[in-house]
Formats: sequence, C-alpha cells, structure tokens
Amino acid sequence: MDNFNAARSLLHKFKGDAYIHGLGVLPQTGELAAQLGKCAALVRDSFPGAESLIETITASLLKAGVELCGTIQGASPNAPREDVQRIRTELARLNPELVISFGGGSTIDAVKAASVLFAFNGDVEQFFGTGLVTQLLRDSQKKLLPHLAIQTAASSSAHLTKYSNITDLSIAQKKLIVDDAIVPPRAIFDYEVTFHAPLSLTADGAMDGFSHCLEVLYSAVGKPNYAQIRDVAQVGISLVAEYLPSVIRQSHDPEGREGLGLATDLGGYSIMLGGTNGAHLTSFSLVDVLSHGRACAMLNPYYTVFFAPAIQEPLRMVGSIFHAAGFITTDLDRLHGRDLGLAVAEGMLALEQSIGFPYRLSDVPGFSDEHISRALTAAKNPQLKMKLENMPVPLTAETVDEYMLPILEAAKTGQLANIKNVP
Repeated sequence: MDNFNAARSLLHKFKGDAYIHGLGVLPQTGELAAQLGKCAALVRDSFPGAESLIETITASLLKAGVELCGTIQGASPNAPREDVQRIRTELARLNPELVISFGGGSTIDAVKAASVLFAFNGDVEQFFGTGLVTQLLRDSQKKLLPHLAIQTAASSSAHLTKYSNITDLSIAQKKLIVDDAIVPPRAIFDYEVTFHAPLSLTADGAMDGFSHCLEVLYSAVGKPNYAQIRDVAQVGISLVAEYLPSVIRQSHDPEGREGLGLATDLGGYSIMLGGTNGAHLTSFSLVDVLSHGRACAMLNPYYTVFFAPAIQEPLRMVGSIFHAAGFITTDLDRLHGRDLGLAVAEGMLALEQSIGFPYRLSDVPGFSDEHISRALTAAKNPQLKMKLENMPVPLTAETVDEYMLPILEAAKTGQLANIKNVP
C-alpha cells in the first residue's frame, strides 16, 4: 500500500481540501457545492446505475441547502462542439449560481467549454489555444460560472485539470482549450462509482492516465520541476502496471479499482505540472476509430523510440517499473540510447497486449492512411503547436513529414525498427 499512501499525499499537496476522493465519498457532494452557490444546474451522464447515484447527490445537495434548479443531459463521447452549444443554451435558460457536472471526461470538458460560452457567447472555436480565456476574463472583468465536477470514470482526470478537449465531428478532429481559468474550483471522485465500469472503458481510462504521466515525464527532462514530475509519474505508472492487469482479470477488485482511480488522478496532476506531446497530438486525429486513452496507449511505444536518445533517465525509471511487473525481461542496465527505448517500448506493448489492446493501427477497424495524413496536417496547425513544441525532441511544422511520418507508419505496421531518430 506504499503507492496508495504516496498517491494520497501527492493529491492532497495538489488540490488540498478542494478535492474529495476515495471510497464512499459521494454523500459529501453537498458540502462542496454549498461553497460555490445555492442554486445549481446539474449536467449529467446516463449509464446503468446512474439514477441511484443521482439520488445520493440530490439528497446531499438538499441537506447542504443547495437547490437543484434544473438538469441537463451530458455530452456524447469526445465532447462534440454541438453538445457544448446545447449545454450553454440550457445554462442560459436556467441561469444558475453554479453548475455541477456528473460524468466522464467528455461531459466535464463540455461543461468547462459551455461555461466559457455562458460568459462570453461566441463560437467555441475562438477559445481554442492557451490562456485565451484568462485574458478575456482580465479584460472584461467577467467571471466564469462556478463549477463542481463529479468524476465517474478513472480516465482523463478532467475534473482536476485546465484542459477542455472538444471535437469537431465534421472533420473528426479534436481541439483544446488550455487555461487555468477553466479548472473546476471543486471536485469529487468516489472510486466506488467505477466498480462496475465496462472493462474496455476501464482499460482505456487507465491507459489515458498512464499516458498523462508518461508524456509529461518525457517532456520534463532538463526542466526545473523534473524531480517533482518524476515523483508523481513513478507512483502513477506503478499503480497502472500493477493493478490494470489484475482488474481486467477481476473486475470488482476494490483495491485495484481504487489503485486505478488514484493513478488516473495522478495523471491529472501530471498534466497540470507539464504538458503531453506526440501520442496525445496524434490521438486527436483518430477520434473516429479509437477512444482517446487507447489511441494514446497505442502510440506511446512508437514515440518512445523516437524520443529515446533524449529521455534516458525517464526510460530507466519506467523500464524498472515494467521489469518489476514482468513486462520486460531484458537486462536494461546493459542498454543505452535507442536500444533502451526499444526495450521499454516492447514492455509497453507487452502490457497492452496483456489487456487486449491491438498494437498496430492497421488492426484497428476503420483505420486508413487518411488518418495518417490527417494527423500530419493537424500537427502543423498553430492551435496544436503546444504538443509539437513540448516533445522532448521538438519538431516544427517543417520537420513533421520527415520525422513524424515514419513514427506513424511504424505504428501502422508494428515495426519499431523503422522509426527514424533525429541525428
């Protein structure tokens, strides 16, 4: 349980009393909501068992003196921009003092974006990028609607972060609002809610949290807060490597479910300390064929080989975790540079295969070379350049085709050896 205690300590350092998490904590919703207002709009997901959870939330709100002034249906997967506009329209009709989101990352992200539109109107397109909402708030002296996020999936950690991932379904492309202003000021996650989650959602979510920890760790090399990021990543990655395979075998394991909840929350902490990079960037162009977490998981081994010469210390740490979990049998002490990256990438592929993930994009139904073209085009979009620049081996729009194309071709075929490193 050392990793459990370490995770709890790290999360308290991150969020303090603004975040309540653990087993059986949902009845504490009201005390958090009352800190934000007395008239709440609830934006909610619907799934098996949700009604009893809503009853718990409603009773908790009533006990705390918070009125529920209306209910709004949550967002579809990947938070389509149409759902953002619909939620914004309903919020304007209800005019609440606070908004409560109850759902997975898509609904929470949609509420973040809808709250921005509630304050400023306009089209969500104008807010994609970094820091634009904060600037508008400063210039206008407006405030966003207070937001209590109730997470229901161990996955994106949207309840803890400054990111809102919104999808334009017409072009199957995801874009980002990145802004400290949209971090929900209060959040709650009762890990018991995940006990009956489908195994596919469990695996996708856990690997999303893993990818957050991993990519931020890779990008932190040489930066002043590397040690802090390393400590968060080490615990988060260890929890996924230990508990994800066991939860896939025994779905209702409370210890494993709590471990994955803590791990994905640490993924949220990671992306507030630093940024993701290659796998996340490419995943935004695969939304029509893969869930976000699965796309990131499939791509990270290939980006690992590309980044390898620049991330030797992180690779040794991650490699030791995978070695202890039985996914790597090679003596890593003898390996250096690209060879170390290849070994760690093979370990990641072994974990993914153990939980039933495909390891080649060509095995994904609906995938085609058009997805590669779309990903290369997106990588050159100035709205997403933060991911490109945040790579441990940075690329520019001019070098994307030379170096990213071989990575994506390798991910298509499963041939790690075909990845080209920057001299």
